[in-house]
Amino acid sequence: MAAEDVLLFVNAAITATGQREFHTDAYEQRLSLDFLHAYLLGNYRDLYAATLALDINDHNAALIIRGLLASAAEVPVEQRRREGALIAARLRLLPPQRVYALFGALRRARINNRRTRAIMRDWLAARPDPTFDAVKYRAGMKSALRHGHLRPAQEELGPFLFAPGSRPRYTAPLLETWRRAHYEQAAVYELPFTVAEGFAAKHGMDRAVFLDRITPRMTRLERLRLQTSASALGAGSVATDLGRLPLTRLATYVLGLPLDERVARRTELTGALRAAAARTAGRAAGTWGRLSAVLDDSFSAYASGQKRRRPLAVALAAHFLLEALASGYTPLWTSGRDDALLAFPYGATPLGARILDALDTTPSAAPDQVVIVSDGWDNAPPGLAAEVLRVWHERLDPAGRIAIVHLNPVYDATGYEVRRLSPAVPTAGIRDAEDLPSLVALARFATGRTGLPELRAHLEARVTAFLAPPRTEAPR
Repeated sequence: MAAEDVLLFVNAAITATGQREFHTDAYEQRLSLDFLHAYLLGNYRDLYAATLALDINDHNAALIIRGLLASAAEVPVEQRRREGALIAARLRLLPPQRVYALFGALRRARINNRRTRAIMRDWLAARPDPTFDAVKYRAGMKSALRHGHLRPAQEELGPFLFAPGSRPRYTAPLLETWRRAHYEQAAVYELPFTVAEGFAAKHGMDRAVFLDRITPRMTRLERLRLQTSASALGAGSVATDLGRLPLTRLATYVLGLPLDERVARRTELTGALRAAAARTAGRAAGTWGRLSAVLDDSFSAYASGQKRRRPLAVALAAHFLLEALASGYTPLWTSGRDDALLAFPYGATPLGARILDALDTTPSAAPDQVVIVSDGWDNAPPGLAAEVLRVWHERLDPAGRIAIVHLNPVYDATGYEVRRLSPAVPTAGIRDAEDLPSLVALARFATGRTGLPELRAHLEARVTAFLAPPRTEAPR
């Protein structure tokens, strides 16, 4: 039961973000997720902290850190040190805006114990460019310094954050650029893009000219987000190397394009997706044997306005990653279409029929593994997938010759878990296709055939690797 509780939480922490899904609204999502966090923190605190070393999403990582910092009074010293190390390591991986938002939540909740202040101090001290943070995340840094009773890393940051009009000029170049940008348009193009946007609006600068000149200051994701709108305005310089983007993010971008544009850019988009998949697969490329994939592109893969086409993006990214990992690969979309690049959410979810197609092969051509990527709402007809999998495991393949795993990108708030297709098939939550290899390994714990000792050993190994210092090559 303890192992099931922990796996239930891990699947939720991977998939749930507290936002509306296709079948449940945002309030249900947040209520369900808050209960799971409180339950794990109260009953399995050490395992709750250890999940920071897993591939959980940033939203839940921040919630775990907040929960650990808010309730440490009766925790043994050694356990607090371990939690502190896990928190510090996870904070280094979170985007800075997410960390500053977390610090703001700690301030509003009046969580201000000594450990919290020490963690805030160490994270701020480790920031590579405090002046950049002061300009780009000014409100967040200001709030964190106040809440932690901390001094800024540089002397000028104090006046800049708390009394910006008190100095006629700054010696730090970026701070001085920010000051000049209030009255000098040329200085706007030397600022980070998100800060420069506000000054451009203040000065009434032409949007197309602004985007053309600010392009060198954009990140890859900012260029991707603005590529379409910039092109419509005639700002052709806003472009990015699609092949260098994260695989799931690239799949989301592709699905946001009109179908006719995907057709026109087929070579470019397919090449970028395969390059991203090959980079993700790394040395494991071609080592997974023969694979068949059942991929859900039914109407529910649209998700919601908050998570638009996210389940479909995971399925599309998984398709290209499995293609890279396999020595032989057969994709089966629920819609029956065979052109992955033109995928869009449509129709019912005949998972049972597609699983039959994946398993209906001669022994010599049978796959070594079947991977199902779906939200688990089998409805054409309802329950067929579960019955197919039951008969397959009980009658046709009791020895488990073909491994079957279900990866679900959607959290079911009413069931406090990701929906399973069958008790005989391991199910794991997935948010980014890049995590697919490690989640396939984690899914073996979800069938009830392994217990808490094995799960603890797995978590301990992940924690040890997570906290290990980065390896450096010896000088030649």
